[in-house]
Amino acid sequence: MTAGAFFGTAFALALLTALLLAARLRRVREQLSEVEAALEEIAAGNLNRRVLAKPSDMASRICYGLNGLAVRHQTQLVRHQRAAQAYKRFLTGISHDVKTPLASLSGYLEAIEYGVVSGEERDAYLHVAYEKSQRLNRFVEHLFEWVKLDSGEQAFHFAPVDCSELTRSILADWVAALEGRGFAYAFDIPEGECRVRADADAYRRILDNLLQNALLHSGGDAIAVRVAERGPRLEVTVADNGRGIPAEHLPHIFERLYQCDPARSAAGNGLGLAIVRELAAAHGGTVAAESVPGQGAAFTLSLPKEGSENKRAAPE
Repeated sequence: MTAGAFFGTAFALALLTALLLAARLRRVREQLSEVEAALEEIAAGNLNRRVLAKPSDMASRICYGLNGLAVRHQTQLVRHQRAAQAYKRFLTGISHDVKTPLASLSGYLEAIEYGVVSGEERDAYLHVAYEKSQRLNRFVEHLFEWVKLDSGEQAFHFAPVDCSELTRSILADWVAALEGRGFAYAFDIPEGECRVRADADAYRRILDNLLQNALLHSGGDAIAVRVAERGPRLEVTVADNGRGIPAEHLPHIFERLYQCDPARSAAGNGLGLAIVRELAAAHGGTVAAESVPGQGAAFTLSLPKEGSENKRAAPE
């Protein structure tokens, strides 16, 4: 090849390379202009805006990054909107659950105050008013407890505890209430230690809520509590022989303010089981319910045993 031909070929290749680079740079400028326009639209609230790009484009990483940012913001916005709607429903439910018993309580007290009732009827009205005030007080207590849990402000004091011994102590306090309501009871607790890392007060609250749920809402007359080891976990089951829970309600019973049919939840406030779920999660555990309508319901708390992986239940 002559020198002239060589230089001619080199010049042609250099020219071709320059043209290709110019084309790619033009494409980059176009994409950057599109990115700038997309940023303006996203900032204005259009989170559906996307920038098209090919993997071979020089600005593809910028485009994909912008698209990912828009998707994340869109997801967060949807999440916030759903949370706002949920809290609106929550506040509406609270308003109803406070207003209704308060209005009823006021009615009974007014009848007593203005002498509408007297004698034994007056005593009966006083008893009903007292029961309603106690129910309202329990609701307020549950509400404040749930708010603290939901906001992460609840302080826990985790320490190794013998779940068998702690469960026996809690159940001993319930015997009088169970017998007073005519409930038969059976407790199956291992003689040996079953150690978990837990907040003793929170564990008591979990068991109290499960027992109260069965006592007040099951419609049965027998309760069984069982503590059992299942590999690296400990299971505590509270079962009743009541009317059970319809299948359509089971997935929702641990949601805040959720109530099943009025016959089962007339005395409830829809927060007890929600608190149980939050407390179980704080211990790195879970709670689940099983039920066959007409054959009762069983609630099972599952906790990691001491020494097993427990990411949420950190030392004090």
